[in-house]
Amino acid sequence: MVKSYLSIENVGVTFKGRGVVSEVLRGIDLQVDQGEFVSIIGHSGCGKSTLLNVVAGLVPVSMGAVILDKVAVEAPGPERAVVFQNHSLLPWLSVYENVRLGVDQVFKGTRSRTERHEWTLHNLNLVQMTHAKDKRPSEISGGMKQRVGIARALAMEPKVLLLDEPFGALDALTRANLQDSVMEIHAKLGNTVIMITHDVDEAVLLSDRIVMMTNGPAATIGQILPVDLARPRRRLEVDMTSTYVTARHAVVAFLHERAPGVRAAA
Repeated sequence: MVKSYLSIENVGVTFKGRGVVSEVLRGIDLQVDQGEFVSIIGHSGCGKSTLLNVVAGLVPVSMGAVILDKVAVEAPGPERAVVFQNHSLLPWLSVYENVRLGVDQVFKGTRSRTERHEWTLHNLNLVQMTHAKDKRPSEISGGMKQRVGIARALAMEPKVLLLDEPFGALDALTRANLQDSVMEIHAKLGNTVIMITHDVDEAVLLSDRIVMMTNGPAATIGQILPVDLARPRRRLEVDMTSTYVTARHAVVAFLHERAPGVRAAA
């Protein structure tokens, strides 16, 4: 059997502390192709972020394995870049310097100073932030900070871009603008993306497949939904199509069935 670009194989995660054993994930199997955009959705506490952190190498597996491009994931590395809901920019550095810091760490031995400078500007241009390159994080908006965080991640040329609710703290208009930007970047770069989200419409709009998690503890994959919408996608054109509506209904129904209290009331 030919392995996918990213292979999550029978992954389980158990945390132990003070005599308490907590099984967070059990039997997670997921194959992600190169260039695919996959969203993971589920109720709070279902282990979405834990699964993302496993792929990032930030949380060790208790069983199973994660294989990326034929190499086992056992620690953090630049081939897996993470963008969190909190942008985590260094406040004393400019926008340019925040991105350049990652570029220097990854490419200092392989690219010249001029090449690293041009690459930093290239990635700022991808997220439309070149005009603010000399500003500090305190001088730009929340949406702009997230753009810088995405630029910093992309500048590392990761094999997989990991997004952990990157738009969750933003207002609706800024969120929509960033969603459109991420779709444009994905179309341009063809990068592999895994995104955690609570937003059903966001998942349907952006994803090739939506992975729906069961509730914890011992959460697992309950259903995987393909989103058969042609790309490029324009929200005003797709959100009233039967494919979009059907996919959205399937995700909402899955989440509703597993909402706290639903089964008890049935």
